[in-house]
This record gives sequence, C-alpha cells and structure tokens, in this order.
Amino acid sequence: MNNKHQPIAQAIAHRLEQLILDGSLAPEQKIPSERQLAAKLGVSRSIIREALHELHGRGIIETRHGKGSFVASILPEPEDESPLMQLYFGHARTLFDLLEVREQLEGQAANLAAQRATDKDRYRISRAFEAMEAADPMANAELDHAFHRAIAEASHNPVLIHILNSLKSLMLHSVQASVLNLSHRKAFKQQIDKHHRQIYNAVISGQANWAQKAAMAHVHHVSEAMRQIEQEEKSLIRAALDDSQEPAHSTK
Repeated sequence: MNNKHQPIAQAIAHRLEQLILDGSLAPEQKIPSERQLAAKLGVSRSIIREALHELHGRGIIETRHGKGSFVASILPEPEDESPLMQLYFGHARTLFDLLEVREQLEGQAANLAAQRATDKDRYRISRAFEAMEAADPMANAELDHAFHRAIAEASHNPVLIHILNSLKSLMLHSVQASVLNLSHRKAFKQQIDKHHRQIYNAVISGQANWAQKAAMAHVHHVSEAMRQIEQEEKSLIRAALDDSQEPAHSTK
C-alpha cells in the first residue's frame, strides 16, 4: 500500500466497515463501483482501490470476476452436505426447531426495523410486500422469504442480519414447506396473509411492539398449522422437504 495514501485508505475502509455494521451494506450486497465511491467520498480511485484491497484481505468483502465487489457472508451458510443440512432433511422435527428460532429472530428483526428503517428500507419492504402479494400463492416461497429478509436488513443490526443470512437456505426451505403445505388450505392461507399485512403495516408505521408481536404470531401460526397437518397427514411435511415429491393437496 502506498504510504502516502495509507491513512486515507484505512479511513475509507473503516467507513465502509461502518456501512456494513449498520446494515447499509448487507451480506452479499454489491458494493458501489470504485468510480462511484470515489465521487461520493471525494477521494481518488486509487485510494478506493487500496481500501477495498484491505477489506478483501481481511475477508470482509469478496470480488466476483466480471461482477464487482460484494459484502462477504461473515457467518457462512451450511453447505448442502453439512451435518446441519443432513439433519434438517433427515428429521422432520428439525423444521419445527428452525421455526422456533425464526419466531424469536424475526420478531426481534421486525421490532428493530420498525424503529430504524430508513425511507430506502421502507421502499424496499413495500416493493417486496407488493411482489409477494401479487404472486401465485403456490409459487411465492422466494418472494415470501425476500419480504422477511428486507425487514431483517432494515433492522440495521449486523449480527442479526448475518445470523439470518447464514441460515438463508434453511429459512427458504422452511418457507417452501409452509407454502407447499398451507397455501392451498384457505383458512391457513387467509391467516398467513393477515399476518403479513400486519407485519408490513406495523413496520412501515414504526410500531415496534406491534411489529414484533405480529412477526412472532405469524411464525408461531405456521408452526402450529404444520404440526396439526403432520398429525393428520404425516407425509405432507416430508413431501415438502423432499424436492423429488409432489405435495399432497388433501384437506382431510
């Protein structure tokens, strides 16, 4: 590193770290280009390059060829062959274990998002909510997950954001399971839609306690509904966890 530029580059690196810490730059989010950062921060591109090089060297950001620099996932996701993933797919009860964790973490995320969301955050949450609402109920697992993720990112708590991001694959599998098992059951689907609207309205209007209660009630409802279906039709949850099987649509 150029000794002349070193203090400035370190200051820029520190500033970018702050953006990552407060959630303004979320895990896997693309970092603005060197040109954009140089213009915004009023320094040369060579200084920006040195700052990014420092962050890259410490594993805080990663460079993807032809795409640019991205915030690294500080807590890596479990790989498909990891013991946690094997347990998840091998034992139906781990779905409920995950839902217990989601209930607590997503409740806290909604509470903080209601307090801390910026105008940009509220715009992203609104877009995610509208996309989820407009989608085919049986094919909106990723949009459902994106809505909850937008709320988590608006919490501006980097530890919470990185924990949830590290569970992204498991979270998405749990959302897929709930969509496949519940979306075609009118009463359950109506309650899920009601909870989503409550979470959205509470976060957007800045009502932290309501947001937390609504988010926790939503996940708790999904968990209880899935338990009820498992007792009545044991194959349903296992079908949802196994991509090779089609979900049953029986409503005994």
